[in-house]
Formats: sequence, structure tokens, C-alpha cells
Amino acid sequence: MPSSTYAIAVVPVAAGGVLFFGPLFMILFRRKYPRWWFDWNLELQRFFNRAGIYLSLMDDRYPASDDPQAVHLDYAYPKRLNRWLPLIKWLLAIPHYIVLFFLDLASFIVVIVAWFAILITGRYPRGMFGFVEGVIRWNVRVTAYTLTLVTDRYPPFRLAS
Repeated sequence: MPSSTYAIAVVPVAAGGVLFFGPLFMILFRRKYPRWWFDWNLELQRFFNRAGIYLSLMDDRYPASDDPQAVHLDYAYPKRLNRWLPLIKWLLAIPHYIVLFFLDLASFIVVIVAWFAILITGRYPRGMFGFVEGVIRWNVRVTAYTLTLVTDRYPPFRLAS
């Protein structure tokens, strides 16, 4: 799996994996997403998005740990979440994971080609940039739905937001 989208989708889960179960159980038993867990997961995903953007050659600035830089990610704090849906979201997202596997692979290849294009022309080709950006957005939507549990809205199957 490509390193940039790997960092965006999987590493936050590994780093905050223990914090996945807390919100899951709180939603399940108390019907509430603890605010501090929400803030933690949001900030963690923001940082890994900055790192992923950097690894995808989309920003030359080294990712800051607290400054939003060029990457902006925001979720609305969930007011009401379905109590039982978090138990099966991972199952509902399997089609997304299958498609994203191939898109992540394509994104990795596009980033390598873009590196040569940047080296030769000094610019990231607009179409390649848009494709990689779309794959990252799709990964973020699926992560928000299945792992950070901040929405019950099923993510659309598209690159654009």
C-alpha cells in the first residue's frame, strides 16, 4: 500500500487504536461521543493528513505538529449517532476498502510519476494532483465513518468531496 495513503488511513488507527474502543463503547452504551476523544482523533487525523500530503509531494513544508498549514480537515462534533451502527460500519465499508486498495496503488504510482514531472517541469501536474487529492479525501471520509466514528452518513463512492 502506498506510504502516503497508508499513513493517512492506517497509522492513526494504530496510534489511536485504544481510543477507538472508548468512543465505540460510549456510543453503544451512553449514546454520546466524548468530546476529548473526538478532539484527539481529529487532531491525530489532521497531523497524519499533513504527513501524507508531504509524502505525496503535495506540500514542500515539513508537517507541523500543531499548525494547520495547507491541509484543512474539520468534522462537526456528532450530536446524535446511531447506537448500533458502529458495530457494523467496518462491514459496510468493505466495498470502499476494496476500491481504495486499487486507488491507493494507483495513487502511489501517480506520485512516483509526479516526482519525475516535478523534477523535469518544476510543477505537479494538475490532473495528477487532483487524483491524489481525491484518493486522500476518499480515505479520510471512510476513516471518519468507520474508525473515528464521527458520522453515520455512508461515504460516497467518488474522488471529489
